[in-house]
Amino acid sequence: MTNTLLNPKKKYPMVMPNGNEIQTVVHLNQVVDHPRIEIGDFSYFGHFEVLDNYAAFLAPYLFPLSPEKLIMGKFCQIAHGVRFITSSANHNMHGFSTFPFNNFMMTPETTVAEIQAMFQVSEKKGDTIIGNDVWIGMEAVIMPGVTVGDGAIIGARSVVVKDVEPYTIVGGNPAKPLKKRYDEKTIASLLKIQWWNWPVEKIESNLDTILGTDVEKLASL
Repeated sequence: MTNTLLNPKKKYPMVMPNGNEIQTVVHLNQVVDHPRIEIGDFSYFGHFEVLDNYAAFLAPYLFPLSPEKLIMGKFCQIAHGVRFITSSANHNMHGFSTFPFNNFMMTPETTVAEIQAMFQVSEKKGDTIIGNDVWIGMEAVIMPGVTVGDGAIIGARSVVVKDVEPYTIVGGNPAKPLKKRYDEKTIASLLKIQWWNWPVEKIESNLDTILGTDVEKLASL
């Protein structure tokens, strides 16, 4: 990158004109180091307080030995209090009791394979996948195995239990589609253009078009 203000390597991407860094806004892939979490450049988390462990807050049930992943694309906007409840939170519902006895009966002799087996429940939902340029509103909860498409918007305090199509606004508990952001032709064009994969220099020099509504102009860049 040359002569750009956008910098995916900044821990604190919001810097005021006087040079003060807003430390409650972080680029997630600069503060999360977790073997089961993948986050694209420029995706940020704006929380009301600085955290010691962002991975543990965002995905509290995702462990290093969990079989699933949390995968997030580029330029996502994650508001205060958002949580991702991943598949390892599930209890086995096959028998009479859902109590996770094995979780409380580990000993120094318990093996890695035995710990991994605790996650292999019949209700396993798989990876949680968040697309690119997704806005997730304050205190929303994303449940296990959900895929949220590119350009989607999740309303504040929504509980998302099903996949969300690209460029769709959802809200409520359980979250339901409220409307498409654009017509199907425009959505198809945006998914083909994938501006979020452009070089940073190109993005920064075409912000007016990216933030505008002329898809033909965007496609011509």
